[in-house]
Amino acid sequence: MSALPRRELVLFSGLVVVVALVFSWMGAAYGTRMLVEASCYAIIGLGLTIQWGYAGLFNVGIMGFIALAAFVSLFVTYPVNAAFWGSGAPAELGWALLAIAAGAAAVYAASQTHRLGLPKAWRTLLTMIVLAVAYLWAQSIFDPATTRIERGAGWIGGLGLPVWLGWAAGGVAAGALGWAMGRITLGLRADYMAIATLGISEIVKAFLKNADWLTRGTLTVSPIPWPVPTPQELGFVASRAAYLSITAILIAVIFVLLQRAWHSPWGRMMRAIRDNEVSAAAMGKDVNRRRLEMFVLGNVIIGIGGAALVTFTSIFDPSAFMPLNHTFLIWVMVILGGAGNNLGTVFGVVLVYVIWTMSEPAALFLFQQAASWGDALFGWRAPADLSTRALQMRVFVIGLTITLVLRFAPNGLLPEKPVKYE
Repeated sequence: MSALPRRELVLFSGLVVVVALVFSWMGAAYGTRMLVEASCYAIIGLGLTIQWGYAGLFNVGIMGFIALAAFVSLFVTYPVNAAFWGSGAPAELGWALLAIAAGAAAVYAASQTHRLGLPKAWRTLLTMIVLAVAYLWAQSIFDPATTRIERGAGWIGGLGLPVWLGWAAGGVAAGALGWAMGRITLGLRADYMAIATLGISEIVKAFLKNADWLTRGTLTVSPIPWPVPTPQELGFVASRAAYLSITAILIAVIFVLLQRAWHSPWGRMMRAIRDNEVSAAAMGKDVNRRRLEMFVLGNVIIGIGGAALVTFTSIFDPSAFMPLNHTFLIWVMVILGGAGNNLGTVFGVVLVYVIWTMSEPAALFLFQQAASWGDALFGWRAPADLSTRALQMRVFVIGLTITLVLRFAPNGLLPEKPVKYE
């Protein structure tokens, strides 16, 4: 018989106690909301574990994948905008998109003229000229179309399809962006890949923020349809519990599939590529192709988790996607939990998110107690911005947690375990 996983039992038992304390202090509605958000982050964390823990890919553009998946999910699920479809704007927009496609095809054709014997320098010059002409031509058609949409219907609206289909579409869109990004960045060194993924992520956010005709920009879109009855229909606790059941099922399915894949010949191949790329290539493995495969798969899961997270908040605001919340925090979760260990990822996500959400009310409580005692004993006057200072304690507490865990458990609280082959 295998030894009892004592470390896992102790850590998860302690986590359950902490979550129970949150429920007793903050209430069931707050605690359930925290668990739903943590479960969405757990899905995202499992996607990052595939990239970093399985393949050693340093992706710091998570925010861009979440934002894109959230928008695609919104577009698929949000009710139809009759003001847009009842006007002539769809036809005008269709012609504009056709012009963009034609311009892209012309640029691609120009970039392939070396096959006809054109020298490289002339091919590059021709491609740049065609790109400039195609851009100006498409812009002359595209700008009037989008201006008409903004002045008339406001924005294009959605398709009114089921939420589960929107989440799936968001995952596919994130995977497609990952494929395009991977074709560019996977040949780069880790630090250059990080810069490239971060830059592309910021481009995605800037586009969504400024495309008012498509996303309403800073005006935001709300409410986003839920896959379960809303709090107005069931109440906060019941509706959030129903939402949590869906995200928990998603986590269970993804977890089981990843565990089976990790212990399969495919998983052994990925570990070989991660641990010794040169040896894996010498054995005939297509390293870049497999890395691209992992990058795309991880981004699909990240996209599904991001779509579920933004759907739960019930508001789409491109300005709300921040690297601190949607990239840095997720990396902290995965690293502290244990990269390469799916169970450790889930544990790390829940633990870090509990610390992240509870550090503000805990710090505010301590500040208020210190202010009360200081005023009673020494006549101290507390600053007026205690709530703001308590909010800023989040970063300090997370930084302290990182320092302590990396000092005493450098491989994470639940590090990757060697796979035994029989």
